[in-house]
Amino acid sequence: MALTLANGETHTIGDGTGDLVAVRLADQEAEDAIRRDPTLKLGEMYMEGRFILEQGDIYDFLALVKQNTTNEIFDFKMAALLIGRIAMQQLKSRMPINHNKRNVAHHYDLSEKLFELFLDEDWQYSCAYFDPPGIGLEEAQVAKKRHIAAKLMPQPNQRVLEIGSGWGGMAMYLAESTPGLDVTGITLSEEQLKISRERAQKRGLADRVRFELQDYRHLTGRKFDRIVSVGMFEHVGIGNYGNFFKKVHELLDDNGVMLLHSIARPKPSFATNAFIEKYIFPQGYIPSIAETLVPLEKAGLLTRDVEVLPLHYAYTLRHWRERFVARKAEAVALYDEKFFRMWEFYLAGSEMGFRWDELFIEQIQITKNQFATPDNRNYIAQNETKLREFEATRPPLEKFTF
Repeated sequence: MALTLANGETHTIGDGTGDLVAVRLADQEAEDAIRRDPTLKLGEMYMEGRFILEQGDIYDFLALVKQNTTNEIFDFKMAALLIGRIAMQQLKSRMPINHNKRNVAHHYDLSEKLFELFLDEDWQYSCAYFDPPGIGLEEAQVAKKRHIAAKLMPQPNQRVLEIGSGWGGMAMYLAESTPGLDVTGITLSEEQLKISRERAQKRGLADRVRFELQDYRHLTGRKFDRIVSVGMFEHVGIGNYGNFFKKVHELLDDNGVMLLHSIARPKPSFATNAFIEKYIFPQGYIPSIAETLVPLEKAGLLTRDVEVLPLHYAYTLRHWRERFVARKAEAVALYDEKFFRMWEFYLAGSEMGFRWDELFIEQIQITKNQFATPDNRNYIAQNETKLREFEATRPPLEKFTF
């Protein structure tokens, strides 16, 4: 790597092997800011065009740094900064004031055209499942829905709740693959709600796939045979896990099954990356498996199956980033150059987290009694075979236009 400082000095880092990454710092203030607080300021300076990639891209730089540094490069000021951030994030996650809707709107109520730039045709904004390896993004997102549905095991005419229903793709897949299924999807995003309802209406599913602007904490008076949550648990906040699973216990039928699909980390970290917290997902937190299972068990629920998907989100994010960068002009036209670089940094940094920081996806199957699921895992593959047969006859998804 070639690093050119604000004063014009160029330093070569590494042994010279591999592709060259050339970086230039535009001014001394940017250089000093990154030295003081790299977790936040590197992304900010890249957004502002003051941390400049002259060769290679931002992912190349982040990956190179990660592979050639250790956490031992850490001084007292950085430690104090991290402790302060941990304390603030822990406090905010436990505050009784409900900022969930505001936090969701910060990200998911951005222009629909932005997400159309890089998502698949079904608007799946969560980790795809690359089974078999090497398939494209569209196929992998279908495989993700298939894998989840196979574990959820919905039966005809059952009631299903999706907590965090996105743009409606999972709910519609479940409804179309199982006769008579009644699906309720809840979201806090008004933009996602609008699009979900329009999509369900166009596919003739509005009578049994309904979407509501609803906080899961305020959902009462109903029981569901199946509950699914994909990519939403990361937004619950570490201080609210106990209440989340208590609500699941309240809503799930005694013979019901839940499937929780969430990003996870190898051990607790207590706080979210500063850049992600400030610009992308306010008050989000990625748990470890242990941080998930303890409140689940305390709520009186049973863990029936846990599966780790290690690198699938890295592959997903690579597809998203390449699609997004390929349509840079459209992204800049929607917002501006600074916004484009912010999202490029977010996608690149997230991919790096899954490739080099050991983040992964956890899929946890949850019940209230041990007889609600089979006592072997053969049924998952068997159900997936049946779902592939359904997919072969499913009408193609309509391209959503604006």
